[in-house]
Amino acid sequence: MGAPDILPILFYMNLMLYFPQMNIRMFGKLEQDGLISPGSMSNIRAAADKKLFSLHWELKTILYLGVLLLSGGLGVLVYKNIDTIGHQVVLLAIALACAGCFYYCYRQKLPFSWGKVAAPNPFFDYVLLLGCLLFITFITYLQAAYGVFKFHYGTATFIPLVVLFFSAYYFDHLGVLSLAITNLAAWLGVNVSPLTFLEGTMYISMRLIMTGLLLGGALLLLDYMTHYLRKKPHFGFTYRNFGMHLMLLACVTAMFKSTDSYGMESDASYLIWFVIQIGISIYIYREALKHQSFYFMLMMGLYGYVGLSYVIVRLLLLTESEGGIYAGILYFIASAIGLIIFLINANKKIKHDSLQ
Repeated sequence: MGAPDILPILFYMNLMLYFPQMNIRMFGKLEQDGLISPGSMSNIRAAADKKLFSLHWELKTILYLGVLLLSGGLGVLVYKNIDTIGHQVVLLAIALACAGCFYYCYRQKLPFSWGKVAAPNPFFDYVLLLGCLLFITFITYLQAAYGVFKFHYGTATFIPLVVLFFSAYYFDHLGVLSLAITNLAAWLGVNVSPLTFLEGTMYISMRLIMTGLLLGGALLLLDYMTHYLRKKPHFGFTYRNFGMHLMLLACVTAMFKSTDSYGMESDASYLIWFVIQIGISIYIYREALKHQSFYFMLMMGLYGYVGLSYVIVRLLLLTESEGGIYAGILYFIASAIGLIIFLINANKKIKHDSLQ
């Protein structure tokens, strides 16, 4: 390959950095003019046909799993060797590692802004997440080993809550914001043990339902305020996501709770909760169209389907006849088809609005 071949190829390779989908016909013309040999042109065509495959989300997932596995593995290691290591050494190691993570993030962070701030480097988000997890571990370990907060268990949850919310806003991290919201829910008592759920011994009180409903409403209000005040508006999705699930799940749970232990009707309060669910669903529907999010449309549809099906079944049980059973079967067939049609049309509407 001579000098006339090298220059176009170098020129082409530079252009490929900025225009990966560049039209190849220009180089076909260069080949016809004799500036590029057929062999070089075939190499250029082969390079142009190779499409890059992004590993962005795969790498992010692996790094996030690495942080979680590291924090979990250290916990298991400490638990199995606590007699030989000692509480003080463990606490000191956790504190130093946590301080190191926050110091690194403080030194590397970009200037604060109420808009979206990009991470200064690929490792920033994961170091911050590790630091927050280590801080939660430190406070929990301190309470479990020495009972620093005595019987004021809420304080052991409130301190990480403040640190997590501050870190989420100061360093602009959505993952830490999710941790903060989860910690807020735990501080208010909205938590369920996985073991009790699997054993079937979980007891859900009306106080827990009301707390979840009010917390969900507060999170939806925060979602609105972030956009209205233009203070970290990209945090709105996280607030809206948690708020939607908490409110709709509280309504569905309250509806099921209105049934006594024999599965018969105990009161008609489920109708009140169903009306509340309808109101919340209308709001979520409007927000889904506003933000062009099929995810919220899907979740609203699924929660609404469960609530509507519960009401229909309760009303059909009042008939106490075989006709009610057949009507219930027909309802589930028709409602499943109706839900699919609704989601298809909603998706088309969202795509249509996004093009305007």
